[in-house]
Amino acid sequence: MPPPSEHFVYTIPASYRRMENLHILFWLLKDIGWCMIWKPLGISMIFPTLSIALLITWRTRGIKAELAHNLAIVFWITANSYWMISEFVGFDAVQLGYGFTGKHLALVPFLLGLGILAYYYLIEKPRETQPEQVATL
Repeated sequence: MPPPSEHFVYTIPASYRRMENLHILFWLLKDIGWCMIWKPLGISMIFPTLSIALLITWRTRGIKAELAHNLAIVFWITANSYWMISEFVGFDAVQLGYGFTGKHLALVPFLLGLGILAYYYLIEKPRETQPEQVATL
């Protein structure tokens, strides 16, 4: 597949846009539940928020930039959800050693998402913008 040109237009069907908007609603409800310490709301919104993020990622897998960013979002929601649960059950302040606490385990998915974006911007994106090398005789 040739790299997209700078004039490439990315369009999504209206049903996908509605799904993305619903995703934002679920994500906000999850974070409001976390902020207000409404455990049932916060925890119950993890599944729909993460499910729609995974579905969006699957549907955009053919575009490298979208795949990278949507995977980063999946890992962000995962980290965020773990952190919320660790606070709800009191595991966030448990000392694990070397100055790390239970909430610091959220760094694993955060760093995975960051690593995916770093790979995309440092490796994949430069390849997309390079002109094709053509052998001439």
